[in-house]
Amino acid sequence: MGTFKNLKIKIKRVYDSFDESDGFRILVDRLWPRGLSKNKAKIDMWLKDIAPSNELRKWFAHKQDKWIEFRGRYFVELNKKRELIELIADKMEKGSVTLIYGAKDERFNNAVVLKEYIEKGRK
Repeated sequence: MGTFKNLKIKIKRVYDSFDESDGFRILVDRLWPRGLSKNKAKIDMWLKDIAPSNELRKWFAHKQDKWIEFRGRYFVELNKKRELIELIADKMEKGSVTLIYGAKDERFNNAVVLKEYIEKGRK
């Protein structure tokens, strides 16, 4: 898998308003967001298996002091999920993709790491 410099990938919180410019919307959380119907979420695909493992998710608990280590551990997990990365890459070749997440923190969440991983073209 190469880099995707000319392709557009965004991240967005699931509770933010839907916009046509989102393109293909992929929920990248292991758990469905609380209090949100599937209809209202406007998700095109739910890739829960690309999310951090339950162990890693619970260990991180969105604590900023664990961010660097979380990022590294999640990269290791993503290295084993090549088929799912390729699935996202295929969608990106067809148009814009938005990785959707439920966390409150916009800077320290798995979607941020996943976007970075994809943009770097990791294998």
